[in-house]
Amino acid sequence: MSDKHYVITIERQYGSGGRITGMRLAEELGIHYYDEEILKMTSETSAIGEQYFRLADEKAGNNLLYRTVTNMKPELSAPVKDGHRLTSPENLFRFQSEVIRKLAESENCIIIGRCGNYVLQDQLDDVVRIFVYADTVTRVRRVMDVDKVDEEEALRRMKKIDKERTEYHKYFTGRNWMDMENYDLPINASRIDYDQMIKLIKDYLKLRGMID
Repeated sequence: MSDKHYVITIERQYGSGGRITGMRLAEELGIHYYDEEILKMTSETSAIGEQYFRLADEKAGNNLLYRTVTNMKPELSAPVKDGHRLTSPENLFRFQSEVIRKLAESENCIIIGRCGNYVLQDQLDDVVRIFVYADTVTRVRRVMDVDKVDEEEALRRMKKIDKERTEYHKYFTGRNWMDMENYDLPINASRIDYDQMIKLIKDYLKLRGMID
């Protein structure tokens, strides 16, 4: 493997297979995969209860309409360490962003969701930003298979979680979640399986000179 430092961020439509692909890819590359572990790590470094981060995880804050209208977005500054704003959605996001940046600086890794593509925008030479999407039929099938639910419940989950992720991304970045300009490698996973997605990403990493 190449000695080049790299970080992969993966945003994904619910049911597209992005999460499973990320986990398997991390195994193949021999690097860490960070998903919910980020919540635990952020709780430990901030001394704020993990439940606060879980409640806010990949969900927009309370002022969505205000933010949308004013196009206001929180700067990626240091979080407030005390006071009434300690557990505000914006401050929790800043704590989480700090952890993501430290991980990205210290090791090769894969970071799932949590606006990683935005948080790491200052290190794009070392970052590969991936967005995995798929058509509705494929996603329904994968959700039914992985979550063990019927078609109606699969569709409900897809709509709900994609809406939350869209609003979360807009709230904290001011960007459209599905604007492909914000990604290096958009992957349509409708007609390829997990192994093929992994091969595609590894081929791209080779093109970028990140792995041999």
